[in-house]
Amino acid sequence: MKLSGIHHCAIITANYARARHFYVTVLGCTVIQETFRKERNSYKLDLSIGDGGQIELFSFPNPPARLTQPEACGLRHLAFAVRDIASTVNELKDKGVETEPVRVDPITGKRFTFFRDPDDLPLELYEC
Repeated sequence: MKLSGIHHCAIITANYARARHFYVTVLGCTVIQETFRKERNSYKLDLSIGDGGQIELFSFPNPPARLTQPEACGLRHLAFAVRDIASTVNELKDKGVETEPVRVDPITGKRFTFFRDPDDLPLELYEC
């Protein structure tokens, strides 16, 4: 078996309108399809990321909160590849999104930083 890449990452939000604005307007993801699933009282928003990857953004009534920070068992964070981390960090700050200080990966020598989405989920920028 040979995997050819990551197709998508699924995220559940507590506030659909706020999360939609963040991923579409702030981060610049492109809407592929938006579906309201009446039987679940839930939205599913398919978003495209520049390299062909996708995010599935789900809303559910009263989803449980994330129990712990990224060190919990399970998905740790979602990382976005960027060409210029400094300009991306500045653009996020201009849009009111705070980031951690930029660090250097001691293994790869690449620069990276973390920030949070509106549901306090950990997101990473990784300079490629």
